[in-house]
Amino acid sequence: MNILAFDTCLDKTYITYAVSENSKEPEIVRSETILSDGQNYHSAYLISTIVKVLKDAGITPKDINLIATDIGPGSFTGIRACTTVARVFAQQFDIKAAGVSSLEILSQIAGGNNLVALDARKNKAYLYDGEILGAVELEKVDEIISGLRGTEKKVVTDDSLYDRFSKYTDNIISYQRGDYPMGEILARLAMKKDEINWRKLKPLYIQPPPVFGR
Repeated sequence: MNILAFDTCLDKTYITYAVSENSKEPEIVRSETILSDGQNYHSAYLISTIVKVLKDAGITPKDINLIATDIGPGSFTGIRACTTVARVFAQQFDIKAAGVSSLEILSQIAGGNNLVALDARKNKAYLYDGEILGAVELEKVDEIISGLRGTEKKVVTDDSLYDRFSKYTDNIISYQRGDYPMGEILARLAMKKDEINWRKLKPLYIQPPPVFGR
């Protein structure tokens, strides 16, 4: 199986081409990572980088069997970019497509089965612990994480909440400070999804997108 995985929901874009033989763990063949630089948003380079990754791998879009994409939560612009490109790509070339939450992806870094708490703004965090628990008030998240003290369960968060949560546990990771195999994890999780119809691929907005002017 040839898998094209990409993500523009978080603070960097990664585009990965992976191969899985006989449903085994996907093996990375080519991968590119793009960071936002403050002037250029990384999702603007998504399509051109997909073209580059496929060209470097010596394959064409028709060779892809599965498209794997992050559907959020994260940047609203990035979520729309991911899902739109995945849907158009899959429709154009009649390819299966699967969406995976960024929270589920992050729960699998550094050993897997981590609690994930990402900044949702408005004094809330997107919370995941085996399932998406929604946008939860930070005070409640503090209580949950403090209850993990003395256990081996890791907490994955981002830079903006790292200092806050590190007061409650030593087993804490900011995904922004490490180089984790996100593309490989996305590809692996997508392979296990039952829903692989591009028509069902939709952005995951746990909170409504901002309305400008209000």
